[in-house]
Amino acid sequence: MQTSLSDEGGGGKGTWGKLLDTDGETHIDRNDPNYDSGEEPYQLVEATVADPLDEYKKKVASIIEEYFTTDDVGQAASDLRELSSIQYHPYFIKRLVSMAMDRHDKEKEMASVLLSALYADVISPAQIQDGFYILLDSADDLAVDILDAVDILALFLARAVVDDILPPAFLTRAKKALPESSKGVLVIQTAEKSYLSAPHHAELVERRWGGSTHITVEEVKKKISGLLREYVESGDTLEACRCIRELGVSFYHHEVVKRALILGMETRTAEPLITKLLKEAAEEGIISSSQMAKGFSRLAESLDDLALDIPSAKTLFQSLVPKAISEGWLDDSFVESYAEDGEVQNGDEKLGQYKKEIVSIIHEYFLSDDIPELIQSLEDLAVPEYNPIFLKKLITLAMDRKNREKEMASVLLSALHIEIFSTEDIVNGFVLLLESAEDTALDILDASNELALFLARAVIDDVLAPLNLEEIGSRLPPNCSATETVRMAQSLVSARHAGERLLRCWGGGTGWAVEDAKDKITKLLEEYESGRVVAEACQCIRDIGMPFFNHEVVKKALVMAMEKKNDSMLDLLQECFGEGLITINQMTKGFTRIKDGLDDLALDIPNAREKFSFYVEHAQEKGWLLPTFGSSVADGSH
Repeated sequence: MQTSLSDEGGGGKGTWGKLLDTDGETHIDRNDPNYDSGEEPYQLVEATVADPLDEYKKKVASIIEEYFTTDDVGQAASDLRELSSIQYHPYFIKRLVSMAMDRHDKEKEMASVLLSALYADVISPAQIQDGFYILLDSADDLAVDILDAVDILALFLARAVVDDILPPAFLTRAKKALPESSKGVLVIQTAEKSYLSAPHHAELVERRWGGSTHITVEEVKKKISGLLREYVESGDTLEACRCIRELGVSFYHHEVVKRALILGMETRTAEPLITKLLKEAAEEGIISSSQMAKGFSRLAESLDDLALDIPSAKTLFQSLVPKAISEGWLDDSFVESYAEDGEVQNGDEKLGQYKKEIVSIIHEYFLSDDIPELIQSLEDLAVPEYNPIFLKKLITLAMDRKNREKEMASVLLSALHIEIFSTEDIVNGFVLLLESAEDTALDILDASNELALFLARAVIDDVLAPLNLEEIGSRLPPNCSATETVRMAQSLVSARHAGERLLRCWGGGTGWAVEDAKDKITKLLEEYESGRVVAEACQCIRDIGMPFFNHEVVKKALVMAMEKKNDSMLDLLQECFGEGLITINQMTKGFTRIKDGLDDLALDIPNAREKFSFYVEHAQEKGWLLPTFGSSVADGSH
């Protein structure tokens, strides 16, 4: 039986035949003198479509290899930006760490330094977290090739927390998301137990790989100040540019710009040299246009403060901006943003004046440590609607100083609360602070961590309630770095021994004195109960020397009266109030703290509500409490 080719879609008589004849029946003799390669039958070859992620992984592997060879952070950051594949940055983190894990300590240290450099500037905080989660998720696979993978990964994780590129709360969230039996969970546990809970853990973690390439922000600032001073003395622009390049912190060059401009304002004879250096650094590509604009922006924001030391700061700055633009080393888009800011400031002269005055008041407080004087100065200004702005300025100035000033700022918040600041003022002030957290981070690299500590400390000091942290978080945009700061604060507050740790968070100082004061208050009340010598008890309260903390005397006296069914404590409170030793504000705050904690108190003292109602009635009769204090115990406990 004969089968027609036309049945298979091929050609029969009077047809074109098959377009692609691949049945192998036509034979072409390649030795034929008339052989034409074009007559060879076509063959369809399956082409593979390149996966963009695979392409990205190949390119970043090359960038990482080059970085390990050159140790050039700026070049690595630039190369990563040029890839324009932002969505894949979490995989860069995985590749960088996994490649470093299989190398020497030098490369491990370099990898950690690079991550800190890229944080926020090139890779967003959310992507850093995603990258570390991918790493943890692949810990089982990594452990097959690298025997001590768990310990190395744990150290990378701890280092990221210490370097403030990962919030501590990330560890808890990641642990919940990973399978319990996975190596990733073991990595987190190792990081927490072996590294992050150890004494002096930050120093231990930072120096574990030798720390040869690690440099702290403070060290960078010192080096920048040093090289600028040397440049002004020598006038050697090439040498100064070399020093800036050698710092190896291209992501922090805005600090060079800001400090250079301030030096030019302070020493007028140095201005021509400073402008020459900045112009040269811009033309050579050492300082990028974005870093130059950041430096100018940061200076613009601090002009009010700067004018206290350099009265002509604003005039000098306004004359410098057009010069920098005309010479091509400052982008002209800076003028638009600066003009907008200027209009806002000019539109509210009263607020501008207030900001100047509170900067002076805060500086004076940091020198004198005189809380009553500061409170009097604020009352004299008579603008309570600006209280949140005062809080923002206080903490911003403290963050750029030493631990002593940070401690003083926390203690001052305790004193201001109830005395002249409402809880709403405190909440609004922290919201203002957190809304500008990204700008603050330009000046203070570990701003997120420090803000979290201030928030957590405010809770421990009873300035804020834990619920206030939720309120603050709800007023911020979701998934922003400020929301992460609030979560970090909540994590710090809920940690074991949080009270003791947070009271010592700035190195002990007055915070530990507060804890000492609590012990002294308990002892003096116990002695008073035994001897009933009112004058001696009052003198002991005076000797503690912390009038802003007298609400603790009120609280402890009332609790002791409830526990021991001894109302003689009311006589002591009456004497303290009559002498002016305990103010109406401190008395009200003490009663408010009892009111807020009645549910817990009632577990130990069954008749706590009944007793408290009696104390409130007595206090109101004697005029101890502000009229704003609610007399209903029920309102305070539900």
